[in-house]
Amino acid sequence: MPPLLTFAARVSDGLPLVASFAPTSEVLEEHKQQAKQILRGLASSRSAAKMSIETTARKVFHYLIRDNICYMTLTESSYPKRLAFLYLEEIGDGFIEELTRDYSDQWRSAVDTAARPYQFIKFDQFIQRKQRDFVDPTSRQNATKLNEDLNDIHSIMKKNIEEVLNRGEKLENVSAISSRLVDQSKEFKW
Repeated sequence: MPPLLTFAARVSDGLPLVASFAPTSEVLEEHKQQAKQILRGLASSRSAAKMSIETTARKVFHYLIRDNICYMTLTESSYPKRLAFLYLEEIGDGFIEELTRDYSDQWRSAVDTAARPYQFIKFDQFIQRKQRDFVDPTSRQNATKLNEDLNDIHSIMKKNIEEVLNRGEKLENVSAISSRLVDQSKEFKW
């Protein structure tokens, strides 16, 4: 089951900039209202950059905040969380790319001054294409995306472990130097 609904909204006030709904009856008016409520709530609190929120009827909202824009989607609870966030990252990248193409380096100003809801509705076609790409979580394309993401995470973790080990060696050196200084300082006692 693909992402059922997708929003891009301004974080400062929850104004929906674009929304797209999968052509299915699974998205109820209740879910649309819940999405808008979540988006409005982001402005009033210090929100996490990524979050998943379980809702009614075995559905989950996932959102990602970047550049003062919240990208949110609704999926079945069985849809892989990692894949939902990869979907949102691609939506975010495409949205910024489209805004940059239309407004060049003034795209932030265009978002900040958007006065009406769904002002960037032409981006809906891109979202619908991405929804089709992410329909089947078990497809080869999506499995490849997940594997690439896991490889990136693996590389980062490996690098972090190496840095921690290097710090350990440096701490051992500092400890040895400190011990030598203590021993040498005993020579200077009165």
